[in-house]
Amino acid sequence: MKKVLSVLSLLLLTVSISSAQVGITAVPFLQIEPDSRAAGMGNTGVALADNASAVFWNPAGLAFQKGNQISVTHSEWLPRFNADLFYDYLVGKYHVKDIGTFGAHITYLNLGEQIRTSTEGNNLGRFNSYELAAGLSYGLKLNENWSLGSGVRFIYSSLADGKVDEQQINPGSSIGVDIAAMYQSNTFKFLRQDANFNAGLNLSNIGPNMTYIDNGQKDPLPTVLRVGWAFTTGLDNKGINTITITNDISKIMARLNSDGNPEGPIGAIFNSWDSLKRDTDGDPSTDPVTLSLAQQLMIATGLEYWYNDLFAVRTGYYYEDPNNGDRQFMTLGAGLRYKFVGIDFSYIYTLGDENHPLANTTRFGLVLNF
Repeated sequence: MKKVLSVLSLLLLTVSISSAQVGITAVPFLQIEPDSRAAGMGNTGVALADNASAVFWNPAGLAFQKGNQISVTHSEWLPRFNADLFYDYLVGKYHVKDIGTFGAHITYLNLGEQIRTSTEGNNLGRFNSYELAAGLSYGLKLNENWSLGSGVRFIYSSLADGKVDEQQINPGSSIGVDIAAMYQSNTFKFLRQDANFNAGLNLSNIGPNMTYIDNGQKDPLPTVLRVGWAFTTGLDNKGINTITITNDISKIMARLNSDGNPEGPIGAIFNSWDSLKRDTDGDPSTDPVTLSLAQQLMIATGLEYWYNDLFAVRTGYYYEDPNNGDRQFMTLGAGLRYKFVGIDFSYIYTLGDENHPLANTTRFGLVLNF
């Protein structure tokens, strides 16, 4: 018998740590914040959504955008593990006159090369593990202030191969759908400076459960509800210096029923508002803890300063309850824009645990405008 079950479990654990799941969702790589700009602002973006990465944060934001853009992000993922993991994200937007702006993306997470062994520990060869998603999005402008958006993505997860107890392990696949809305205010005066206020909502990755071994063993998609606001104001009468403050609150919309099986995608959305009992740190040998609704929320705050639309500095703070992922970190970031080219950088400084898997994670992004 090939020992691929342990490899599968390890990979699921590794990626779950990186995305701070409560241990019941598959493909948590879909939650990795893709663009370096928002990552430098504490992982906020649902109400900003003013570039091609609105495909991830809030596809309704595409409705207020014009022009065409391509953006690429690369990150050596979980550098503390030294496991040759990396994350790549390619996204683009294309504006069609009198119709609107469309977005498309490809997300790829490389989980490295694994060794397949027999029950006796003999080397039976190697295999590669990876996950990817590709999708399309569109934003519809209802009027000058309101928009709706949606997206659909194909998800493919190849974690292991072979058999466990004569059961074939296959790659998992599914379809995820996003439903989003956005409000963008008219320009108003704040302390005698021009200002804007945005609010956004995005319910992402609604879709069928993932299956790797058989139909009796399924895992839900990481359906995420994200809401937030963004406030931008000038700091001088010429509009050379501007500052943006953002805040996102998000929640995993996934539940197991009384039989231990995942709820359907629609049922989970309506049944995810009560308290949640789970094993501490995912260890079934410890006494379970009960998380209130407030403890299930993930809270992010960001700050961005621009000088003359040429240079930006960013910072942010991200918090999860210690029993619900325990991601607590500061972020730092910077950006440059010159003509049609932009470069963004972000860095994670973890708080509390110096050996946290996300410590010292960096992202680099390249933006091309046409």
